[in-house]
Amino acid sequence: MLQSNPPQTALSLNLIELGLTSITVASAMAWPRLGASLFTRIERAFGRLARRPVLSIMVVAVTAIVLRLALLPVCPIPLPFVPDDFSFLLSADTFLHGRLANPTPAMWIPFESIHIDMRPTYGSMYFPALGLVLAAGKLLFGHPWFAILCVDALFCAAVCWALQAWLPPAWALLGGFVAILRLGAFSYWINTYAGGSGLLVALGGALVVGALPRLMRACRLRDGLLMAIGVVILAIGRPYEGLLLCLPTAVFLGRWLASGRTVPAAPVLLRRAALPALIVIAGIVWLGYYDLKAFGSPLTLPYTVNRATYATAPYFVWQSPRPQPVYHHAMLLHFYRDKELAAFYLIRGWSGYLGQTLIKVVRGVLFFAGFALVAPLIMVRRVLLDRRTRFFVIAMLCLMAGMAIEVFMIPHYLAPFAVVFYALGIQATRHLWVWRPGGSPIGRAIVRYSLTLCLALAVLRLFAVPLQLAIPEWPASEWSGYWFGPLHFGTERAGIEADLEQMPGKQLVIVRYSDDHNPLDEWVYNGADIDGSKVVWAREMDASDNLKLMAYYRNRRVWLVEPDARPARLTPYPEAEQNAPTQGRSIAGNTPQAHSANGSSEHD
Repeated sequence: MLQSNPPQTALSLNLIELGLTSITVASAMAWPRLGASLFTRIERAFGRLARRPVLSIMVVAVTAIVLRLALLPVCPIPLPFVPDDFSFLLSADTFLHGRLANPTPAMWIPFESIHIDMRPTYGSMYFPALGLVLAAGKLLFGHPWFAILCVDALFCAAVCWALQAWLPPAWALLGGFVAILRLGAFSYWINTYAGGSGLLVALGGALVVGALPRLMRACRLRDGLLMAIGVVILAIGRPYEGLLLCLPTAVFLGRWLASGRTVPAAPVLLRRAALPALIVIAGIVWLGYYDLKAFGSPLTLPYTVNRATYATAPYFVWQSPRPQPVYHHAMLLHFYRDKELAAFYLIRGWSGYLGQTLIKVVRGVLFFAGFALVAPLIMVRRVLLDRRTRFFVIAMLCLMAGMAIEVFMIPHYLAPFAVVFYALGIQATRHLWVWRPGGSPIGRAIVRYSLTLCLALAVLRLFAVPLQLAIPEWPASEWSGYWFGPLHFGTERAGIEADLEQMPGKQLVIVRYSDDHNPLDEWVYNGADIDGSKVVWAREMDASDNLKLMAYYRNRRVWLVEPDARPARLTPYPEAEQNAPTQGRSIAGNTPQAHSANGSSEHD
């Protein structure tokens, strides 16, 4: 059953968090010693665990898995429901079929969908890292989401491991648990398939950042291998943002090599660097081979073909919109023109640019810290002047420069820098911990009460639906990406598909959207082998094209699905029953529908 979001008049969970944060800070200032003895006992036990670094990392990983599995009764395994989910799952299914790309289907136009390429090959437009992981999850565990769960645990553990190289043990362990609370349990990173890309590249970033100081201290092969793995994850996951992180990393490594301090002799250095370098080179070469098979050239990166085929809005602020292509379907027009292009025009001009840039900053802060953990930002000046955070500050400047020239920003774009955010936040928290205005331990109380509030909010989140608390839905509002879940989306489509899978014979489903349908609520999705699938989903077109589609799949029973009916409606397709022509459906935007799919031969 679909869990619907409470009405807009309901009290917002974000507003509750803001109000409770204000009360928490005020309480810390008024009663800074409240509960001090209890907090001290907890902190001592926490410190004993933190002094065992390997055990700390393992505890963080196990906690991430156990907590999320414990939430399954109220936060079930997610169902795909946005185009990005379906695109990544198509990538996984393609790999499971033993190929890097699929041939273009003979009747490809009714199957067009957002973020999916149809030509020169049929497949996902995205970089292949998450697709490989989802395929491994399906192969090893029987369901792709369990691979995301494993990546979630590895990421949280990697945050703890990375921070151990930069901060005292107890604070590093705290960073790992904060990552679980903020990202590993309720965020859309763990509760959608597309969000899993955030966890994966965040893991890559944590490996790079955690290996950097270890390499400069001991230059062990193990740390070089971990950094190389992190670089490869970034390269085949989100290379643009990954490059923004690798640039300051390379600069610091170069300075270390030039300084000569703790640098091993040249022969030893070459031996220890050879295998990591080969791993990075192999990863880049494999990506080139993937691009060759999927897009026809090793230099044609993912996104490129899809954006050139469908998009009008550019990715960078200095670029101009491209001419509008011919869209075969109203939903594609609505998404690329009315959503993406409209968002691009919001950033035009200095006032729009500054306003949208501020929104990006606020969106990032709310996702990674929320209101509950924003108090340590009052120590930002001390953090900026802290010599121990110099690398993180420079990395943040690189990220800000890279994001300032991009039009769009969703929190998983920032994922390579997740460990950087938490390193800066934990260091700010350390400064706040020793802040004693007037000799009173107010800073320590703010830290203690804020962390307690995070735990309380997590419990409150579990009861948000019965308490009728409003949770803005992702991706309709990326501001609330942390609070996404345990609302469960995509159940109607999954239920209809399950029913069709149980019917004898093969099925063809033609989807009819209403004019005001949200294109992010996608129903038209197929696997890697469309013609071999038990159930095939297609978009409704004009009468002539619908008849050609039904003739091509003439041995299938044809159904009409209307997702915008309440509840969604599944009925036999009238034209298939009557074999009579119907009036064509027009597409908004003055776009001619001058096409028909090839092929009407016997099939299935």
